[in-house]
Amino acid sequence: MPAAASVWVALGSNLSDPRSQVERGFEALAALPQTRLRARSRLYRTRPWGVVDQPDFVNAAARLETTLAPRELLDALLAAEARAGRVRGARNGPRVLDLDLLLYGDRVVGEPGLVLPHPRLHERAFVLLPLADIAADVEVPGRGRVAELLARVDVSGCTVLD
Repeated sequence: MPAAASVWVALGSNLSDPRSQVERGFEALAALPQTRLRARSRLYRTRPWGVVDQPDFVNAAARLETTLAPRELLDALLAAEARAGRVRGARNGPRVLDLDLLLYGDRVVGEPGLVLPHPRLHERAFVLLPLADIAADVEVPGRGRVAELLARVDVSGCTVLD
């Protein structure tokens, strides 16, 4: 069996009780085969990004250890989204549950449908803020440490939920 890799996943929702959807997202991550949920961030309420005429999001991040290959893990995340009722529509539009594979150790991957590290994670406060809760010192290949990236983005649209 291959050694377990540390991976980081972003969670988000702005439909059908978003806070509950993100909590169920953590449960879905914990239930993935060959995978353990090792850390979870706080929950954040964030303004929409890209398509702004939609409800606010609840966002979070998780650290997993998995022996699944990157493509297998991505497929498992997409299946978990579908089980939650996600229907893929407009890019950056509303969603019941979004599970984005951000980092898979220090691997750099560029395949159709799978790019690691996530190509826009360094631009997005709603990803970096929760990620910094659990991975501030983690290096994003080609970009720098999470804490350094967070210092470069506007976090004014993000607040911690109680």
